[in-house]
Amino acid sequence: MIRNTVDPELACPIAPVVDIVFSRWTTPILWALHEFGRQRFVELERRIGTITAKVLTQRLRQLERDGLITRTYHAEVPPRVEYEISDLGRSLAPLFASLADWSTANLGKVDQARAHYDSQNR
Repeated sequence: MIRNTVDPELACPIAPVVDIVFSRWTTPILWALHEFGRQRFVELERRIGTITAKVLTQRLRQLERDGLITRTYHAEVPPRVEYEISDLGRSLAPLFASLADWSTANLGKVDQARAHYDSQNR
């Protein structure tokens, strides 16, 4: 039997977007920058709370590389770095708003489905 293998990105055209936007810390970072505007590293770290400095640094670099945030370096003593959501990152706002609406309307149903499933599969 011959199996056709299909690149997942071709099978599902939104897969690359999901990989970029919905990785573990991307949404809280983008939300914080969208909601509260330009912030320094320490402000973001405090606002997100449970993220480590190492992981925040990695995610900020990746988001900058992807064009979703901008990093501004101020040559002062001590140096100051600020992060801000870019226009490209801001263009995700309608997507996030739709997901928030879906969440409000449907997460209760997901919880019910899980409880039903769990009760049937004990």
